[in-house]
Amino acid sequence: MPIFTAPDGTRLAHHVRGEGDPLVVLPGGPMRASRYLGDLGGLTAHRRLVLLDLRGTGDSAEPADPATYRCDRQVDDVEALRVHLGLERMDLLAHSAGGSLATLYAARYPHRVARLALVTVIPWVLGERATAEDRLAAARLRADEPWFGAAFPALEAWLAGEDDPDWDRLAAFFYGRWDATARAHDAASDEECNDEAGDRFHDLAAFDPPALRAALASVTAPVLVLAGELDGGPRPALARHTADAFPNARLAVQPGAGHYPWLDDPEGFAGRIVAFLDGAAPAG
Repeated sequence: MPIFTAPDGTRLAHHVRGEGDPLVVLPGGPMRASRYLGDLGGLTAHRRLVLLDLRGTGDSAEPADPATYRCDRQVDDVEALRVHLGLERMDLLAHSAGGSLATLYAARYPHRVARLALVTVIPWVLGERATAEDRLAAARLRADEPWFGAAFPALEAWLAGEDDPDWDRLAAFFYGRWDATARAHDAASDEECNDEAGDRFHDLAAFDPPALRAALASVTAPVLVLAGELDGGPRPALARHTADAFPNARLAVQPGAGHYPWLDDPEGFAGRIVAFLDGAAPAG
């Protein structure tokens, strides 16, 4: 397990899987250990995945200053990883909340990004969130599912701010297929998240949307924004706002996918990502 040192002295771990050109991967959560990403639908057959455990997660050490869990404070961790890997520029993929970190990295170090894939990313850093209405509208697309009747009230309770919602039921809405694979994936989530760090990650003080939009105008690297057709956070229309913030971005929507599209259609997900990384225009 390779270790490198962040600028503030925190020792950070990354995990290497597969063969080929490196693809640096930032996990979501926020602040979930990278283990949940697995092989990203078989991407390891095409690329050498370099999966970062963000500070205080997985095999990375906790920082001396918990304030450094804020996503803008972790941008230089990503840059330190690039230097550690000896890459002049790097292909970068980020999932969910990891997209906030990747977007801030691209804005600060645009010349270090070769290609950027943002997978089911809510544009928090642009001052936008997935609303309750977004999530409920996406959930209603699943009304024919056998579990919907029991799960929908649990989702409504969560969105209403209930302290202890029935996550075992509402979790189904985050997956395009609520099968044994999805259930096992969800069951592992409690063991992989640093809740304290997650609460700090999206601190509003980290965001300056007008300044960020101006900085993103200098990101010339190709960007793929991938949304799941059935995902409520973000819905495809909201994901388009992320794509619109970059000068060279394309939105793609994976049919039948939720928040973890590599689980819903591994072959389709990997094929789309590989085509983008290899320079092909992504399908819509």
